[in-house]
Amino acid sequence: MTDVTKLTAAELGRKLAAKELSAVEVATAHLDRIDAVEGKVHAFLHVDRDGALKAAKDVDDARAKGETTGPLAGVPIAVKDVITTKGVPTTAGSKILEGWRPPYDATIMTRMREAGLVMLGKTNMDEFAMGSSTEYSAYGPTYNPWDTTRIPGGSGGGSAAAVAAYEAPLAIGTDTGGSIRQPAAVTGTVGAKPTYGGTSRYGLVAFSSSLDTPGPCARTVEDAALLHAIIGGHDPRDSTSIPQPVPDVVAAARLGATGDLSGVRLGLVKEFAGDGAEPGVAAAYRESVDALVKLGAEVVEVSCPSFKFALPAYYLIAPSECSSNLARFDGVRFGLRSGDDGKHSLEEVMQLTREEGFGAEVKRRIILGTYALSAGYYDAYYGQAQKVRTLISRDFAQAFEKADVLVAPTTPFVAFPLGSRTSDPYQMYLADLYTIPSNLYGGPAISVPAGLSEGLPVGLQIMAPTMADDRMYRVAAALESALPPLTPPAL
Repeated sequence: MTDVTKLTAAELGRKLAAKELSAVEVATAHLDRIDAVEGKVHAFLHVDRDGALKAAKDVDDARAKGETTGPLAGVPIAVKDVITTKGVPTTAGSKILEGWRPPYDATIMTRMREAGLVMLGKTNMDEFAMGSSTEYSAYGPTYNPWDTTRIPGGSGGGSAAAVAAYEAPLAIGTDTGGSIRQPAAVTGTVGAKPTYGGTSRYGLVAFSSSLDTPGPCARTVEDAALLHAIIGGHDPRDSTSIPQPVPDVVAAARLGATGDLSGVRLGLVKEFAGDGAEPGVAAAYRESVDALVKLGAEVVEVSCPSFKFALPAYYLIAPSECSSNLARFDGVRFGLRSGDDGKHSLEEVMQLTREEGFGAEVKRRIILGTYALSAGYYDAYYGQAQKVRTLISRDFAQAFEKADVLVAPTTPFVAFPLGSRTSDPYQMYLADLYTIPSNLYGGPAISVPAGLSEGLPVGLQIMAPTMADDRMYRVAAALESALPPLTPPAL
C-alpha cells in the first residue's frame, strides 16, 4: 500500500484524476499525518480539519458529475499564516491578530480554491514575517524535521517544515528577503520566489510592500511550478501586479527534468562564490555547479560589486516600510485591544495594545524604520538605501547580459541550533545574506536541494531576470534530476 503522504503533488493529481484515490482519502491521510507528527514539528498554527474535508468532498462531487478539474484538484496544501483566509484565523504569527478571522480571501487563496486545492491549515511563521528562524513567532518555534533541535528557517519555517515532514505536499510562503528560499534550503525542500508583481499581494498581511512576494513551497521542482502556475498572473486589485501572463514554468520544469542544459549560461557570482559560507555548504555548491556543467551548461564568472551592500540596504528599506505598514495595528479597528476600560485615552489604548501585541523583533524593526524615515535622516538612510537598490539592479542587468541565470548558495550555513542566534540579531540577519539581492532587484529565484553538509540539507539558489521565471525552473529541475533525492529521518 503506497503511503499517500509520500506522493508528490503531481503524482497525487494524476491518481485523483484517474479516480485511483478520492480527495477525501488524500485529505484524511494528511490530516492523520499532522495528528501523528505535529507535536514534534509544530508547523501549523491552525488546522482546518472540517474545512479541508468539505473542500475535498466538493472536489470529489465535481469529478463525479464529470466537471473539468485542474491538475492539482484535490491536492492538499498548507498556507502561511500571513495570507488572509475567509473565516479562518489569520494571525501573521502575532498576538496582536490573535483570533482575527478575515472577511475575505487573498487573491492567491481564491485562485487555489478555484483550482480545487484543499487547504489543510495555516502554518507558523516569524511574527509579521520578520525573522530567519521562526523563533520570533508569538506562538512558539517550529522544529526542523531533519533535526528537531534546529531551526527550520524563516520567516516561513512552518510551511517548509510541513512539506519536509510530509504533513502537506505543497505549501504557500512569502519571500521578502529570503523567507521562502532560506527555509527550503535548510529543510531539503524546494522554495521559489516569483518575479515581484508576478503573484498578487492582495490579501497578504503587509511587511515591506516593495519586497513581499508570495510563492510556492514543495518537495519537487515540478510541484512548485504547478503551484506557481495557479497562483501567478495579473491581479487588478494589486497595483504592483505585472499585467503579463506567467511564463510557462511547468513546461520549463519538465524540460529541465530531461537533464539537458546545452546552451545555458550559468553565472557564478564572484562575490557569492562560497566566500563566507561554511566549508560543507561551499563544497555542496561546487559539486552542484559541476553537476550542472556535466548536463551541458556553460559557466561564466560575473561580478556584482554592489551585492555586498544588499544586507545593510535591506535592513533600512524593509524596516522603514514595516514601520508604515504596521501603523494600522492600533487596537481600534481589528485584532487585540488592551486597556479599553474607560480609564485610558485612545492614545494610551494604542500604546498598551502595541506593547502587549508586538514582539521584540517587530518592535526593533519599527523603531529602526521610524528613525530612518524621520526628518533629517530620510536622505541619509532610506534615500541612500534606495540608491544602493538601484546599483544592485544594475549589477543584475549587467550580469544577465553574460549569463542566462546566476547561481550561488542559498544560505551561508546549514540549520543552526534553536536559541543559538536569538540574542544576536546581526548573526540572525546573515542567514539572508545570499537571498536579499534578488528581493531588492525584484527578479525570481529558487532554492533547490543540493546535497548534505554534516547530515543537514544545503540549498543551491538559481536567480533569473524579471519575468524569466521559467529559466530558473529549467535549471533547478535539471539539478534535481542529477542529484539523489533528500529524505529526512523518520520523526
